[in-house]
Amino acid sequence: MWRWIAKRLLALGGWTPVGEVIPVKKAVIIAAPHTSNWDGIWALVYKVSIGVEISFFAKESLFWFPLGTLLRGLGGIPLHRNQPGTAVHQAADAFAENEQFYFGLAPEGTRSLRKHWKSGFYRIAQAADVPIVLGFLDFGRKRLGFTDIMYVTGDVEADLDKIRRFYADIEGRWPEKASPIVFPTK
Repeated sequence: MWRWIAKRLLALGGWTPVGEVIPVKKAVIIAAPHTSNWDGIWALVYKVSIGVEISFFAKESLFWFPLGTLLRGLGGIPLHRNQPGTAVHQAADAFAENEQFYFGLAPEGTRSLRKHWKSGFYRIAQAADVPIVLGFLDFGRKRLGFTDIMYVTGDVEADLDKIRRFYADIEGRWPEKASPIVFPTK
């Protein structure tokens, strides 16, 4: 019943879903661009519509009753932002502990324009030795979903070039807030 409702919500919103089957048992799924609060809502509706269990971090402050109960039921895991570095280990451990596991996140980390993407999704994929599924919310053409899978090569710039090509013509709700696909320099 929930899948049916989610499919109807996507249709009412004017969205065309793309992709339903993930051909691997474990993957990091990224969703970009992330420029609006609606991104997370539509991504969750899509997730329910295709019937795939995808876990994700959400900021700890969202886990109040009753929203926290709903988020946990949808796969949400509270993220403690005051403990940097633990998220990669926590996600990598979840991959090791499960026969099938999908972990989704928005690499921009926020809806605001930043100078770069966060590298956690890449580090999680490396640590867990799993591929990255490229998910998108294209408000320009009202399409959302995922179509491409890439394996991390360790050549960060080459991998980021592949990601940049994929997202080149995908438009967020607020295009001016889409962060450039680069990692921070140390």
